[in-house]
Amino acid sequence: MRNFMKLFKSLLVAPASLGLLAPLTATANEVTINDFNPAEEIAVTNSRVDGLEARLNDVEAGSFSETTTASFGSTFYVGSVDAGVDLGVTTFTYDFGIDLNTSFTGEDSLDVAIIGGNADGDVTSGAVDNYMGGDGTGDVLTLDGIAYTFPVGGITVTAGDGVGVDDLNVGACAYSAFTDLLGDCGTSNVGGQADSAVAASYDFGNGFTVAAGIGGGGFSDVVTTEDLTVADITSADILNLVELNGTGVDAVLRAATNGTAVGAEEEFAGAVAGATTGETVNVGPLAATTTTGGDPLGFISDQDPSTVGLELAYTADTFGVSFAYTDDDAAGTEATYYSFQAAYTPDAPYSVSAGMEYDDDDNSSYFVGVTTEAGVGSLSAGLSTQALASDHADNLQYELSYSYPVNDGMTITPGAFIAESAADDEFGVVVTTSFSF
Repeated sequence: MRNFMKLFKSLLVAPASLGLLAPLTATANEVTINDFNPAEEIAVTNSRVDGLEARLNDVEAGSFSETTTASFGSTFYVGSVDAGVDLGVTTFTYDFGIDLNTSFTGEDSLDVAIIGGNADGDVTSGAVDNYMGGDGTGDVLTLDGIAYTFPVGGITVTAGDGVGVDDLNVGACAYSAFTDLLGDCGTSNVGGQADSAVAASYDFGNGFTVAAGIGGGGFSDVVTTEDLTVADITSADILNLVELNGTGVDAVLRAATNGTAVGAEEEFAGAVAGATTGETVNVGPLAATTTTGGDPLGFISDQDPSTVGLELAYTADTFGVSFAYTDDDAAGTEATYYSFQAAYTPDAPYSVSAGMEYDDDDNSSYFVGVTTEAGVGSLSAGLSTQALASDHADNLQYELSYSYPVNDGMTITPGAFIAESAADDEFGVVVTTSFSF
């Protein structure tokens, strides 16, 4: 290596030497060989090389701020569900995400989230995506959220678009979920439906934390329900209006405006289940949603439906508990939820998590799950109610999955789930492959 560097320096000195010797032959009376100093020329050449390296480093460092980082991730979903839209057909979908982060003071953070994919999770995408909860943007990249987080004394504050009132909640869920439903340990209404918020949290330093937030971004009018008579609706219109879960006369229709389950007569459910895109069907009375104004919903103003959230949590070495209160008007209806989470994390290769949630109408949901090390990966098994209800008959969902890290940036997770239904239980098998880079 040392001989190579000597050769490299010699090659650099050669042009300079030739440049000096050229005028020597032309005007020998002006320059003599005694005026040539090799050591001096080498020093000048080294100085020029160092200057060039410094300029290259300045260009590279100036391309991005030194505090700016970018992370990328993608998930492939391959599987099938034996009911619903796909009717057992194996499907492939994906999503993709970019997270950009930068800091201006070393204590703050500006975060930008960009997503893309076709894992829409709606009626046109297929039953697998309905359960897995991936991102769907029609195969284009779109801004999913932008937030600025900063300290104020000992309080951490975050604000922005795509921020939930629960973004700074600690929670107490240690379960590694497979399906989207079990991802929040049975407390899916924590944070409500606000998609723009300001949230703050404070850590007392002894295991106790408190977090709160207020946000909006929901309906500007009150959503009410009334009976409508709709005739000669094409199935393409139906697909845009409702989400169809199940088939036949037992189908459940959900209004796309707020995701609230609404009833439908048997002839309407049967017509929708048998319709194909572009086909015209004649339907009977439909329980649908319309909007009217005038009722006060907003925390800030009557025309600004809002969501308010509060969380108290305690985290110790081997367990954690949390309680969250959510007053959610952003969906267009007044609703209040009380959510509890607990996790037992002993010094062992397993953890146990549980959750419960209630509303003011005495409806409830619950969850329990276990995650344990198994070989080189982890095994998770859990069950949860599918929705808040007073009666949980035909309302449970079970899942089992095994997560295997292939390397530092790739994880494969095969899993299976069963969702109870009054008509016919749905069974699904999915393999996800997650990449991070």
